[in-house]
Amino acid sequence: MLTRRHIRVKVMQSLYSIAQTKSDLLDKEDKFLMFSIEQMYDLFLINLQLLVEIRQYAADFLEKSQKKYLATVEDKNPNQKFVNNEVLLLLANNKELKEAMEHKNMNCWHLDDEYVKILWKEIKESELYTRYMSTKESNFKEDKEFVAEIFKEIIAPNEKLYEYIEDQRLTWIDDLPLMNTAILKMIRKLKVTHDEEMPLPRLYKDMDDKQFARDIFRKTALNGATYAKEIDGKTPNWDKDRIAELDKAIIKMAICEFQKFPSIPIKVTINEYLEIAKEYSTPKSSIFINGILDKISKEYQESGKLNKVGRGLL
Repeated sequence: MLTRRHIRVKVMQSLYSIAQTKSDLLDKEDKFLMFSIEQMYDLFLINLQLLVEIRQYAADFLEKSQKKYLATVEDKNPNQKFVNNEVLLLLANNKELKEAMEHKNMNCWHLDDEYVKILWKEIKESELYTRYMSTKESNFKEDKEFVAEIFKEIIAPNEKLYEYIEDQRLTWIDDLPLMNTAILKMIRKLKVTHDEEMPLPRLYKDMDDKQFARDIFRKTALNGATYAKEIDGKTPNWDKDRIAELDKAIIKMAICEFQKFPSIPIKVTINEYLEIAKEYSTPKSSIFINGILDKISKEYQESGKLNKVGRGLL
């Protein structure tokens, strides 16, 4: 689920936070970083469970309608295509999702069910729903495309849901686009052969990625003062106080990868941090950072200071 770029962004945010708070409690900050990354998976789970809760709310609504004293013909014989959606049922019956929600005691949609109602109402009033419910029969492909579309067009961009998530955990706002994308990818990869035993996506691709998060954070933080001197030396006509703290964090992480991560190619490091700078820093930051990293990488190559092994890593 997480890519190295996502990991780098989380580490960058932590290093920026340390610079702002002047914290020197590295072990504490390290634990908070890993905890905040783990919390991303909680966000993934509750947003996935939200689909289950919306389907259940719709099912309860139909059941109550059928029991009305003055129930209409439509109330007594409703179109159950939505509640019988194969993808929604697959998620509702998924053992791993059920166990994770119970184990972590994540019952937010029971405590704050008004958000489930809001989203159900928006879905029911949408053209997507009207078009989908125009027939009573469907297949797995249609069900999957419908769920993907309502998640992408209605659930993910909902402002009230956005505000709710922001209130729950502040760090989740930056993580939300990634988790929404992960859910959408998962939905689109579902197959008719999947059953309740289907495994959910993992947070880390492998243990190497988890270790990379800890290593790049600790090694950059521990060598931060040394890396800062190298930055100063490459900007003789630039007041060091004018360099944004976020840009400093990005450059220090890149220098750390140059020196401490032999298997990561120079071009990969530079490209990754330039993309991060474009997304998170000022409009001109990527140009500024590219100039510094280019100077440093060339200097390292000439002096033999560049710690890289393997072909094609320069």
